[in-house]
Amino acid sequence: MLLWINGPFGGGKTQTAYELGRRLPGSLICDPEHVGFGLHRMTPRPLRGDFQDLPAWRQGVYEVLDLTLTRHDGPVIAPMTVVEPSYFQETVGRLRERGHDVRHFTLLADRRTVLRRLRERGFGRAVQLVAGKDAPLRRESFAVAKLDLCLERLRHPRFAEHLVTDHLTIPQVADRIAASAGLTLTPDTDTPLRGRLRRAWTGVKHIRFD
Repeated sequence: MLLWINGPFGGGKTQTAYELGRRLPGSLICDPEHVGFGLHRMTPRPLRGDFQDLPAWRQGVYEVLDLTLTRHDGPVIAPMTVVEPSYFQETVGRLRERGHDVRHFTLLADRRTVLRRLRERGFGRAVQLVAGKDAPLRRESFAVAKLDLCLERLRHPRFAEHLVTDHLTIPQVADRIAASAGLTLTPDTDTPLRGRLRRAWTGVKHIRFD
């Protein structure tokens, strides 16, 4: 089974994926973003746009997930924003046509909620200053620039199942996804402090400057 976690940039996809991963025995996180990062590293900076526009990204994501779903026994979790209907068909749609059990979830929230979450993850800017970089993190700028488009398109029925997360914690979001998919998570035994530290560390691991 593939759990594809969609949603606007800054909407909690990665945190939810890692919460599912730690509480879902035998699961594997397979992040389609890594395919895009690899393509960017092979491309001169002036030519780097949205890597999803590259046919190689869509084909690569499809092939890697198809291989993983075929040979891995446990659930596979893919956190990735996809808002272009044709790109959605080339990835999620093709995997379904291939016969894989794909459960797609879109995490939605009010625009103000997403902007607040983006500001909260802006601790990466402090790391930037330590690293000697004084420009804003492009990842956050890209997320804000795409926010309205993401929220508009992702509300379409083709991107269901929708899950409104404004008043849910990350563990609660994971619980609802698992219940909808018929999966059983191990109990969440984190204290509030340990949960915050775990999510902060997940955020640190996903800070990018390139």
